[in-house]
Amino acid sequence: MAGPRIVAELGRPETAQETADRKAASSAAYRSSKTFRNLAAALLITVAVVAVVYFGVPRGSLREPDPVDVSAVADQVSSSIDHTLLVPTVPAEWRANAARLEGETWLVVYAPPKGFVNIAQGIGVADGWAPRRLGNVSPSGSVTIDGIAWDEYTMSGQARPDGISYALSTTAGADTVLVYGGSLAPETVRTAAEGLTDQIRTLREETP
Repeated sequence: MAGPRIVAELGRPETAQETADRKAASSAAYRSSKTFRNLAAALLITVAVVAVVYFGVPRGSLREPDPVDVSAVADQVSSSIDHTLLVPTVPAEWRANAARLEGETWLVVYAPPKGFVNIAQGIGVADGWAPRRLGNVSPSGSVTIDGIAWDEYTMSGQARPDGISYALSTTAGADTVLVYGGSLAPETVRTAAEGLTDQIRTLREETP
């Protein structure tokens, strides 16, 4: 019958406690190795799934909505309220983002290459409508554009939550017209105002 196994490192047989400790350490090392392999496998599967989603799902920017047909909307709304509405003549590169009736105000919103321009027509509004719409800002001067006199408003767009930096207002018969914008040069607002000249004159002539 063979005697107890001699352990080379000890130069003697293991004790029962040493044998138990050795087996426990071996089991712990095995479990640790198995856990690492499982984690590595799980990570590879996760990376594979992400890759499939990333490369397999079509990507791209959302399609930009079509520009608003301001003239068509104006004709429809004008017929319903029996009142002439302004349709600005603006550069071709300006995009029309909105055209709608908001209570007593016909509002058209344009996006030039930089900033924004709003044209608001207050239908039969009282005096002081334009300053109130701008947040009770008083005119800073006046300017004549294509023979039409406009009140001029110069503001600090950075100090306003709506970003408005420049505005012009004038009367058109019983209505008040307000052209305003932000993040752009005053010349851009003046371009929009100039595109209203003929229609403003017509409204003034139609009003007794």
